Amino acid sequence: MIGPRRIPGGFMRTYAIGDVHGHLDKLQALHTLIAADRATTGDEEAPVIHIGDLVDRGPDSRGVIDFLMAGTARGENWLVLKGNHDRMFSGFMADADYHDPRLRRDLWWLHDRLGGVETLASYGVMNAGERLLHDVQAEARAKVPASHLAYLAALPTHHLRDTCLFVHAGVRPGVDLHDQTEDDLLWIRDAFLDDSRDHGALVVHGHTPVDHVTHHGNRLNIDTGAGYGKGMSAVVIEGTDVFRLTPKGRVGVTP
Repeated sequence: MIGPRRIPGGFMRTYAIGDVHGHLDKLQALHTLIAADRATTGDEEAPVIHIGDLVDRGPDSRGVIDFLMAGTARGENWLVLKGNHDRMFSGFMADADYHDPRLRRDLWWLHDRLGGVETLASYGVMNAGERLLHDVQAEARAKVPASHLAYLAALPTHHLRDTCLFVHAGVRPGVDLHDQTEDDLLWIRDAFLDDSRDHGALVVHGHTPVDHVTHHGNRLNIDTGAGYGKGMSAVVIEGTDVFRLTPKGRVGVTP
């Protein structure tokens, strides 16, 4: 078949996965659910969009990046977006004194609240939170593959497909997509979360954990707290219809 597959009604099918935060086992389990849904629909072409925050807090950030890179290399129709934690990892690797401009001044990437220590441990850099930053960075530069850093640096910040805009954190309301800043796309919270206006597309995002996939009419939050030891979620979107994927099949998600 030439071109994107459209389902009845003229819409395209899209899969999306919420924040990963170093949990390879949960990510692989969701890809298994997606494979099962594909088998039911017969659609092998619909992309899988990962909403960002691949790293930090969980035990295997390295494994997550390896998994996603390998899938892309073998031709899987996967798209991976950049999250704020991915940017902080990249920033530290470039400059040990890096502080993300949208991060609180009393926090830093290796603070125990953010999970950078766990990310570096997955590469064999141990006890990073108890050592001098420049010593940690020197060891990390020797152990983190350059291919991983190049992969993270090249991640896009958003993707517009059919009736949906996929982005890690959200958008600045009232600002044209072409004028959005990376800071907002990766970090925004209240100004976006509290705004009920139509953004011109359903904004599918993560970044702010919720107890369950939540549809607000103008946005769909699919971060269900993997970074805090809770679940990770996958959805399939068909036009205006949203379904959460479970081991028992699809469950509808409505505003």
